[in-house]
Amino acid sequence: MAPPRTDRGRLLLVLTLAVAVAVFTATVPLLRDWFDLRVYYGAVNSWIHHGGRIYDYEVPGTTYGFTYPPFAAVSMLPMALVGLHTAVVGSLLLNLAALALVLHILTDGAWRRYGWFGCALGACLLPLFEPLRDTFSFGQVNLLLLALVLADAWLLSTGRERPAGVGIGLAAAIKLTPAVFIGLLLLARRWRAAAVATAVAAAATALAGWVAPGASRFYWTQALWDTSRVGRLDYVSNQSLQGILARLGEADRKVWAAAVLVVLGIWAWRTRRAVAAADWPAAFALTGLTACLVSPITWVHHLVWLLPSFAVLIRTGHARVAGALYSVLCTSVVWLWFHDASGIDGFLGSNTYTWITLGLLLWLPVGQLRGGTPPLPRSTSATAAAPRTAAPEMTPAVGHPGPPSGTTTATGVALGPGRGLARNPSSEPTGSTRPAASNPQSSSSRASS
Repeated sequence: MAPPRTDRGRLLLVLTLAVAVAVFTATVPLLRDWFDLRVYYGAVNSWIHHGGRIYDYEVPGTTYGFTYPPFAAVSMLPMALVGLHTAVVGSLLLNLAALALVLHILTDGAWRRYGWFGCALGACLLPLFEPLRDTFSFGQVNLLLLALVLADAWLLSTGRERPAGVGIGLAAAIKLTPAVFIGLLLLARRWRAAAVATAVAAAATALAGWVAPGASRFYWTQALWDTSRVGRLDYVSNQSLQGILARLGEADRKVWAAAVLVVLGIWAWRTRRAVAAADWPAAFALTGLTACLVSPITWVHHLVWLLPSFAVLIRTGHARVAGALYSVLCTSVVWLWFHDASGIDGFLGSNTYTWITLGLLLWLPVGQLRGGTPPLPRSTSATAAAPRTAAPEMTPAVGHPGPPSGTTTATGVALGPGRGLARNPSSEPTGSTRPAASNPQSSSSRASS
């Protein structure tokens, strides 16, 4: 069906879609009632106003409490100054700002080409994405962490390397999973950025240790190793390798460790290819996929880390594949096996999102350039050649010109003059631990992660 040709017809279509999406999100999806935000808020208020211990707090009537590293609680201290309703509004605004930044980085301003109509259609599609709507309705922090990590991806892609690593370091201090992006920096031989990320994460953790020494000691010696605090490994929302094994009844940690090593090997191989092709967006997308797979617990709302993969698919000419996978992730299909994930159908259906993540790790396009654009030039800043009298400035080699100022690379990131992927030439979590709710489509019984 052809799109409407008049502004009036387009406006009518957008309003119709907006109403349909509003009805869908109000009646069909799992509604979370800001459950995780209430965990954060209660833990911080108990700590500041009642002298309680961060990891002792539980939401009244539940067994769920705070599961993040202590720095996460320190960063949430402003909630102690406001009421719960204000905290909810603040969470919504922060998530909206983070989503705007994520979309701006992933699309590199491509939305300008589509005008208000294209942007409105995109806005209607976003609330359908289950990980995204869960992040908002839980009051989760996933989008904020994704924004921090992608900000570093943008800095590295545009040659602004001095502050690169700060976002990854902060994200890793708030939640451990983003620490895998430090591994990406090491694979790419971005030693400075890796050192900055490590130093920022260590400094933030040390600050939390100074502010809350007892909580820090408890977390790093006990809470971190107790997965039961987070939720059941076999809960259908756990879309990680460990979740698959748990639903199969396989409790041997050696099997899980072997699977993790295989995935890490695939990630290292494919990420090195992305780095060699100067493809930062693909490298960061592959790392986000890997983080979801190897984490012991990856709840559905953690899968916002798949958004960079969809952007890569679209930019490499695989929009139909991206649309099909995105559509599946809008269906809440895994919840059909909420009560019973046994049998072949349970094995395939209850792990649907994990299969998508694994498939993207294996087949996400890497280094595919648009329009015959040549590969990005590699910076020689790490080992600059000796200066020559006749040539005080280095110019691009013949046949490998740097992109002109303001152009966009095939990987979808705007670059300044001669800026590419510089290389050294020397070559947790929300889950249910209670019995299953009779109506999972309206359940909010999940812990903070």
